[in-house]
Amino acid sequence: MADSTTGGIPHQQPNDLSRPLCAPKPAGPSGPVAPPAWVQGSQGFGDNGHRGAFGEEFIRMLATAANLDVTRKERDRVGVDWQLGYAGRRGTRRYPAIEAQVKCTSSPDLHDDHIRYPLKVKNYNQLAGNDYEMPRFLFLVLAPVDPIAWSHATEERLHLSHAAYWLCLHDQKPVHVDPGKSGSGTRTVHVPRANLLTADSLHDLFAEDYRNLVGV
Repeated sequence: MADSTTGGIPHQQPNDLSRPLCAPKPAGPSGPVAPPAWVQGSQGFGDNGHRGAFGEEFIRMLATAANLDVTRKERDRVGVDWQLGYAGRRGTRRYPAIEAQVKCTSSPDLHDDHIRYPLKVKNYNQLAGNDYEMPRFLFLVLAPVDPIAWSHATEERLHLSHAAYWLCLHDQKPVHVDPGKSGSGTRTVHVPRANLLTADSLHDLFAEDYRNLVGV
């Protein structure tokens, strides 16, 4: 099937980001000190579960900075990780909400204006179409391969690497799945690099334009 090439309304261009490193204090007056054991090779450090948790907390941090109410879906039965609530700008609907499915990758397929990302058909169908009560989005977080580079804290700021992007699929049709099959397989989507998630652009996702795409 053809790839999806839609992704909603672009907002901002992504920024360049960098990486850090922390080291323990030397035990004596001189000489190198080996890094702690958890840096050298903790089991599961940086695996898919760890990376996924970082991606979700990356989104929570942005949403909190945007002064949004963030609710975690403890049982992911309908393809939603977070529900975000917003008081609403003056002259707009009060207390709107959106939902988000979060994915995190350390091996993005980057192109000049988009990121190609393979979604499981099940996940794609949980985002595509307009039969929803509220708008829902894919939030794609890009993280370094090395988990030590995911964050860097100083007295002035907390820096998270690298960035997150959003995609809306309400104008796309769900993929037909044979009831006799498990629904395995993937559908590649194009996430526009202009759709950078920031505290400001998160507010834009509560616009009436997106509510008009679903069956509210």
